[in-house]
Amino acid sequence: MNAIHVFTLLIATLSVTAADYDFVLRNGRVVDGSGKPARVGDVAIKDGCIAAVGKVAGSGSAELDARGKVVAPGFIDVHTHSEDILKHRDAENFLRMGVTTVVTGNCGGSRTDIAKFFAELEATNVTLNVASLIGHNSIRTKAMGGSFDRPPTSDELARMKAMVEQGMKDGAVGFSTGLIYLPGAFTKTGEIIALARIAAAHGGIHASHIRHETERIFEALDELFRVSREAKIRAELSHIKLSGPKAWGKAGAVLAALDRARAEGLEITHDQYVYTASSTGLSRLVPDGAREGGSKKFIERISDPEQKRRIVAEMKASLKRSLRDDYSYVVIAHCRHDKPLGGKTVPQAATLRRGSDSLDDQIELILDIERRGGATAIYHGMNEDDVRSFLRHPFTMVASDGGPRAPSEDLTHPRSCGNNARVLASYVRELKLLPLEEAVRKMTSLPARAFRLAGRGELKPGCAADIVVFDPTRVADRATFEQPRAYAAGFSDVFVNGVAVLRDGLLTGARPGKPVRLAPAR
Repeated sequence: MNAIHVFTLLIATLSVTAADYDFVLRNGRVVDGSGKPARVGDVAIKDGCIAAVGKVAGSGSAELDARGKVVAPGFIDVHTHSEDILKHRDAENFLRMGVTTVVTGNCGGSRTDIAKFFAELEATNVTLNVASLIGHNSIRTKAMGGSFDRPPTSDELARMKAMVEQGMKDGAVGFSTGLIYLPGAFTKTGEIIALARIAAAHGGIHASHIRHETERIFEALDELFRVSREAKIRAELSHIKLSGPKAWGKAGAVLAALDRARAEGLEITHDQYVYTASSTGLSRLVPDGAREGGSKKFIERISDPEQKRRIVAEMKASLKRSLRDDYSYVVIAHCRHDKPLGGKTVPQAATLRRGSDSLDDQIELILDIERRGGATAIYHGMNEDDVRSFLRHPFTMVASDGGPRAPSEDLTHPRSCGNNARVLASYVRELKLLPLEEAVRKMTSLPARAFRLAGRGELKPGCAADIVVFDPTRVADRATFEQPRAYAAGFSDVFVNGVAVLRDGLLTGARPGKPVRLAPAR
């Protein structure tokens, strides 16, 4: 046999044995993200994209029998704080609850140089896809130089507009505000509208941690609607909730207000984590005005007896308005300068450090912690009935308000490791509050469409092959407030951009994640 015959035979052999696809998932319960009923079928992957869904006749270079398991689009978490993802490149907590794409830059806090952030992601490699908003608090801080309890000058506003413009050009998916945080708390609505218009011109969204989540939530919603209306921008209500006993039971009225806004033509969606506790800095208990100007100014104020008296009086009045007697609903999560306080309620910590849990001693402890650098805290302030009402609404998507985490002794909120799994285990399987297909839609196509993440969120040919495989009978959130870093169970396989990052429950070491940029406005 001559060389030509050998070569011809080799080519013929390869044409017979070469696989049609890179990977095929067989016989799974396919929940495609659209909300349509599940069906048993196959999903084929080729060149990082979904190539076929249904009965796939061709072969894959590798195959997985997903019989008895759900095959779904990778979950999209639109409300995260993942600016530090380069320190946790595997983001294992997200992968193990099915998340393949995160949106960071929420609550007004973001990297201000989006192009540099994305370049670092591409150079370093991460497991997840990462999109980012451009954060109002971050750009306001950069533009206004630490003096915030005032309107910006025309030059300062121009600098903020330029930063939003550049962020959007570099691929940010929108503009975020955090109006309970400094310096956003001092911002007038007109400033937000002016900046939101820049994002709107590029097709971006305005994601807002609104000014009030208490009984005053309707005032805050009116402001959100005004920004959406006047800036002509889509709006996302971040982590929809009702905080404090005085607000409980108003979920129906809140949802009715949102529905009326949509009926008037506004594009409004909302995201939610499914816990009755929130998490942020302990500083939220201290009046905004007391903290304006930074740590040095704060220490000066509490060192002055008259100013301190006013601060304490305001803190007591705030408690009274919320129908609370003390801070027993607040748990100190992590206090860098006094680690033994972690896991203790404020009254318990006051007893430990001051020998008394009186309200005055609780306030003194809070002020002292803030004076020494602050702490993170968990606020047990919501009602389960409200949580369920919000989750049932068709425009509510599932989002953790968490970030990439690695096992650590520091106490944090369990939502970073359990949120999506908790929805599937508790609210779908056990409580039957939602059908499985609707829960998956809230984690996939709904966020993809709201944030305009093209080619993601559904299992259909041409979409990016972000895919999760889980056992609906075993999926479970194992993270608790006592053990918040326990990873979710039940997710066996996860693919990002067609590459397996979790196989048979084990990390593969692959990091195929990439920045997700907003497509240029047409």
